[in-house]
Amino acid sequence: MYSALPSSMDASDGQVRGGPPETMPGGDGRSYWRWSKEDFFPEPSFRNWAAYRAALSRTGPRLRDRLLHRSTDAAELLALPRRSEHGLRRCLTWWDLAWLGFGAVVGTGIFVITGQEARFAAGPAIPLAYAAAGLSALLSSLIYAELASDVPSAGGSFSYIRIELGELVAYLAAANILLEALVGAAGLARSWTSYFATLIGRDPDALRIHAPALAAGFDLLDPIAVVVLVSCSTVAMLGTRGTSTLNWLTSLFSVAVIGFIIAAGFAHADTANLVPFFPNGAKGVFEAAAVVYWAYTGFDMVATMAEETRNPAKDIPLGLVGSMSIITVVYCVMALVLVMMQRYDQLDPNAAYSVAFAAAGMKWAKYLVAVGALKGMTTGLLVGALGQGRYTTQIARAHMIPPYFSLVHPKTGTPVYATLLVTMSSAAIAFFSSLDVLASVSSISTLFIFALVALALLVRRYYNQEASSRAHLCKLVFFLAAIIASAVAVSACWNSNPKGWIGYAITVPLWFVSTLGLALFIPQQRAPKVWGVPLVPWLPSLSIATNVFLMGSLGYEAYVRFGICTAVMLVYYVLVGVHATYDVANEESNADTVKVEAGADLGIMEQR
Repeated sequence: MYSALPSSMDASDGQVRGGPPETMPGGDGRSYWRWSKEDFFPEPSFRNWAAYRAALSRTGPRLRDRLLHRSTDAAELLALPRRSEHGLRRCLTWWDLAWLGFGAVVGTGIFVITGQEARFAAGPAIPLAYAAAGLSALLSSLIYAELASDVPSAGGSFSYIRIELGELVAYLAAANILLEALVGAAGLARSWTSYFATLIGRDPDALRIHAPALAAGFDLLDPIAVVVLVSCSTVAMLGTRGTSTLNWLTSLFSVAVIGFIIAAGFAHADTANLVPFFPNGAKGVFEAAAVVYWAYTGFDMVATMAEETRNPAKDIPLGLVGSMSIITVVYCVMALVLVMMQRYDQLDPNAAYSVAFAAAGMKWAKYLVAVGALKGMTTGLLVGALGQGRYTTQIARAHMIPPYFSLVHPKTGTPVYATLLVTMSSAAIAFFSSLDVLASVSSISTLFIFALVALALLVRRYYNQEASSRAHLCKLVFFLAAIIASAVAVSACWNSNPKGWIGYAITVPLWFVSTLGLALFIPQQRAPKVWGVPLVPWLPSLSIATNVFLMGSLGYEAYVRFGICTAVMLVYYVLVGVHATYDVANEESNADTVKVEAGADLGIMEQR
């Protein structure tokens, strides 16, 4: 469809080489601050009710058409950004990305989820839960680094999945990305209120409004969380560069607080608190790992900043993998400090570090810890607002949600409407929902997306639509299906009978043989353009297995909520998304046909 690449993209490696995004075509003189049906539903299927009824009557053929559609690197990097009318500004370096990764990740998880999971699941073994989750997160960060270097798009995982796995899978990923963004931001904001209450000497729930008429888990209303969300998003909407600078400057304070927690914590540590080390067995550790994975979420936001990075091929791997490696070590040490300071069954699940220091006789330290936690949560919200806005922008560029939310403000260079959409939705969730409800929903969405991204990398390496034969495709599908099935089987064995060895004796070798078969019998069809994940297919396959395993460790309620959300997402896709994307694809196809015919006519005229 895209036969020529503009000069801003080198056709040899697909990397964007520069050229200010402000020079891209776009904008037709209309004000940015507009609000019309044409902005939300410009597609022919939504022109009027008669057109929409006609579109619904053709849902089956259209759905089949979209199921087979895969995007391209050129479409994600060149065609879609033009729909924003103005470009995102390239202003970030590896230094910015590393600190954005730190600011995005170090927030609610380590300061709040640690106490909750140490007390109720892992006990003193909580550092092992962080190590297990960190390994999975580090594998995912390696995969994101390669894909973001190859496809430096604001869409992040949405773009990678849309290119390699097709539109329907990309839509499910997009819907879960938005769910993760909404729930993650809401959870951070709720935690901000808890720590602020502790800072002023109140109970963590003291600043919330109790509404007994509502169901448990939704009956503590949190207006402060709403104010914090709106404030952080406002800063993010004013400019990317300014937000990045504010993030890394304030993150220096977080580094100082973390250093104090580790040093002072070990000074008041008691090894007797580590007994019993596995109060709930290994099962409790992995259940905790599935939840504390939330503490690592946010690094994927760095990938969405690729479109605003000056040299994405170099800066993204350095900033992303470097920050995640350091964070994993820091998390394990901080978790160990906590359970050595205070017995796991006495930890406060809402403000564990502050209460632990107070119990150790350092009441003044709880204020420093609370301020550090507040700062970490604030930068988490700032970076989250940046990344969530970019995800939403690319999804809107693809017309899976109204393209109105893809518009970039001409002066700030930020997606104001997309950021507002995520912020207002998150604020509504944060106002009602408790942290334990939010954590499990966010974790399952995140793990699902990371597993899909790992799968997308394997497809990208081993399949080329133009060069691969049908037999090659069938073998690839077989081995990938076997890898996924074996990962699901291992998780099922663990959750049904953790101590039984027969199931593992079958399922683990099946995973190994499936991955080995992929490595031996299917040649790679594509090499990474700049930076690549080592040990392919082993590391991506292990990433799929760990993410699926951790998903299986989540509770029944998380799957019910995930299933309900997915069902609602599919209903929206069938009623709206499939028709919008079908119309856009046909308009582009017709436009390309006209260009080809016009070129042929011009050639005939020149010959005459």
